[in-house]
Amino acid sequence: MLLSPTELDVIGLTAALAATTTLILLVLGTPLAWWLAHRRGSASAMVEAVVALPLVLPPTVLGFYLLLLLAPSTPLGQFWEQLTGTRLAFSFSALVIGSVIYSLPFVVQPLQSAFQNLPRGLLQAGATLGATRWDQFRSLVLPLTRRSFIAAASLGFAHTVGEFGVVLMIGGNIPGETQVLSIALYDQVETLRFAEAHRLAGGLVVFSLALLFLIYRNNGPAAWRVRI
Repeated sequence: MLLSPTELDVIGLTAALAATTTLILLVLGTPLAWWLAHRRGSASAMVEAVVALPLVLPPTVLGFYLLLLLAPSTPLGQFWEQLTGTRLAFSFSALVIGSVIYSLPFVVQPLQSAFQNLPRGLLQAGATLGATRWDQFRSLVLPLTRRSFIAAASLGFAHTVGEFGVVLMIGGNIPGETQVLSIALYDQVETLRFAEAHRLAGGLVVFSLALLFLIYRNNGPAAWRVRI
C-alpha cells in the first residue's frame, strides 16, 4: 500500500532531523574524536565517559533531564524564547539538541578509533615537509579515514532515525513538528492501526538492515564498532 500524506510528512521530518543531527555531529564530533585519540589522562577519561554515557543511560533519563534543562522557566528556555519568540521544549530544535547528545558516541567513537590507528610517522613526515595541521588533516587524515567517516555518519543518521525515549520526552507527539517515525509507530500501535504500523516498522527494518549490510560490506565491523 502507498504511504499516506501524513506518513510521508513523518518520514520527511525524521529525515530532516537525522540529516541535521548528523551534520552537527560531524562538525562537533571530529575535533572531539581527534582530541580523545591523542590525549591520555583523567580529563580525557572523564570526557570519554561522558561521550559514552548515552550507550548505557536509559533514554528516558536523558530525556527527562533535557526536558528540565529546556523548559520555559530555565535560563536556556527563556533565552531561546527571547531570541526566537518560540518555546524550546517540544520543538524541532529540542529534538535536534537531544539527538546530538544521544547519538554522539555513534559518531565520535568510530572516528576516535580511526584517528588512533593512523600511522604517526606519516603525519610527522608531512610536518617536516612544511604541511600545516590543516593541510595534514585535509591531505592525509581525511583520505585515510574516509570509510570511518562514512560509517560514523551512517550510524549517527540511523541511530537518530530510531530514537524513541529521548524524542518522546522532549518533543512529545506534535504532528508536523515533533512527530517522528518512532513516535508515529507507537501512536499507530496504541490506536490499534496495525496495518499502518506494519508499513512503518517494516520500512525501518529494511532500512536498518540495508545500512548495516553496506557498512559491513565496505568497511567491516572494526571500522564502526562502539565501545563502552
